[in-house]
Amino acid sequence: MRQKVRERQYVMTYHARKEMNEDDFTIYDIERGILTGEIVERQRDRESGEWKYCVRGETFGTKEVEVVTKLSPTGKLVILTVYVP
Repeated sequence: MRQKVRERQYVMTYHARKEMNEDDFTIYDIERGILTGEIVERQRDRESGEWKYCVRGETFGTKEVEVVTKLSPTGKLVILTVYVP
């Protein structure tokens, strides 16, 4: 995941972007959260069977961020949602 962020090989869903804005995060906060974070939970999607990963890390501010991600069939990292843990 970190490598995907470093190489800008990720996409963000509309929902994730909306949540990011509502929680006053920037894209740099989300990137930093993934780069400094750890996987705190792994979930299997009931419909698709794909694995989703909850990553908790630090932002540039004083908040922590939790980022829910998955790997797409094309190999890109998909940021599904973000929130304050």
